[in-house]
Amino acid sequence: MRSSESERKNKELGKNRITVKIYDEEYVIMGRAEPLVIEKIANYVDRKMRLVGQKNSQLSLSKIAVLAALNIAEDLVKLHEDYDLLSEQLDEVKRLSADTE
Repeated sequence: MRSSESERKNKELGKNRITVKIYDEEYVIMGRAEPLVIEKIANYVDRKMRLVGQKNSQLSLSKIAVLAALNIAEDLVKLHEDYDLLSEQLDEVKRLSADTE
């Protein structure tokens, strides 16, 4: 399939194609998310990898990527825990509010 035909097909499927730079490597990312969202995600991954790389300059790229992925997963787990706690607190507020009516 030619490039323009491939691009047309991706547009029909609602996919965006964007080139991002993560840890000095370029990657072509395709997805349904808006290009700015894809860039934001790529920048987040790049920052996490750079933090790991700065602390451990002797690590290979693959180890930096895995450690960054673990840090990102930790962030996600914490956010889920925070969300669950806030959701429980909101339910409690709603219950108390209904009891006072």
